[in-house]
Amino acid sequence: MEVRIYDAEMMFQGLIENQTSVMWNRKYYEPGDFQINCPSIANNMDLLKLGRLIWMRGAAEAGVIESIRMEQNAVKNDMVIKGRFLSSYMTRRLIRPTYTATNKKIELVMRELLTNAEAIPLVQLGSLKDYSEVVTMQATYKNLQEYETKLAKAANIGYRFRPDFTNKTITFELYRGVDRSVAQTDVPRVIFAQTYNNINSATYEENDQLLKTVCYVGGEGEGTDRIIQVVGDDTLTGLERRELFLNASDARKEDGMTDAEYRAVLTERGTNALNTAAYSQSFECVTEANGTAFVYKTDYDLGDVVTVTKENWGVSANLRITGLTEVYEYGAMKVSPVFGTPLPEKIDWKEQ
Repeated sequence: MEVRIYDAEMMFQGLIENQTSVMWNRKYYEPGDFQINCPSIANNMDLLKLGRLIWMRGAAEAGVIESIRMEQNAVKNDMVIKGRFLSSYMTRRLIRPTYTATNKKIELVMRELLTNAEAIPLVQLGSLKDYSEVVTMQATYKNLQEYETKLAKAANIGYRFRPDFTNKTITFELYRGVDRSVAQTDVPRVIFAQTYNNINSATYEENDQLLKTVCYVGGEGEGTDRIIQVVGDDTLTGLERRELFLNASDARKEDGMTDAEYRAVLTERGTNALNTAAYSQSFECVTEANGTAFVYKTDYDLGDVVTVTKENWGVSANLRITGLTEVYEYGAMKVSPVFGTPLPEKIDWKEQ
């Protein structure tokens, strides 16, 4: 395993020496992250600087160093390097002043949001995939990366900044995983189960604590004149009805926008809120990268839909691989896939 270091202009600087562990955490809907542990020797300290790029040959993503910590005591003299993947550059940009889309393909919206923002050096658009999902939305001075993630989740699209260190370019790439579950017959099926001996340890969680089923979205106006759009299943009653109010007063009815178009903007806000406040089902396990049943990056990869079965728990579901952590230690690599949608760490309704 080579851990290669480049400067911000993608010029090669050198290789890290004697790294003890590398954690490469890939994510489908948002930037991944990494952590590298290595000794604090002269070569490593000279190479590892804030803002420099980390890449392992053949990887689809590269990372940018955002944190350096040095630790020294009687038994160790180490560096701990952390950062996120290059698509996190979009956290440095805002959607400004206002972007509005009406019944437009999500793929086009994601591309336009990037190109309309202040340019990110070396970044270019990848090829169009012609995904069919559409959206009506409005955003004013919102964080670019947060909205790219919301749109990606709405369309089940993955995104990344793919580096090309030969041509010194970074490509904004949208992609969609392959359905490899037992529910289809077009491609070979991939199953994670005890019977296939490809689950070494496992964690399963389902949670409906944050679940909301009906959202009242407040738009322009005050008091009884305020525009309220109801989103979700308004026919629900009893304990099945879980209500939420979302303040969307920042969404403005622009010149030429019809009432229906404005309500569609509010509906999209409410839909995003309900998608965040949804039932959560996730399954995590550790497996061998080159297992006897399925091989990582050959038989399955990030974004694919696979079948997960844990017989003694009574769990069986077709779930998307939304995260994949590669761990390199002691000369070997293990892979920890995350299937499904983990519970959000935080919900801030004002930001929905």
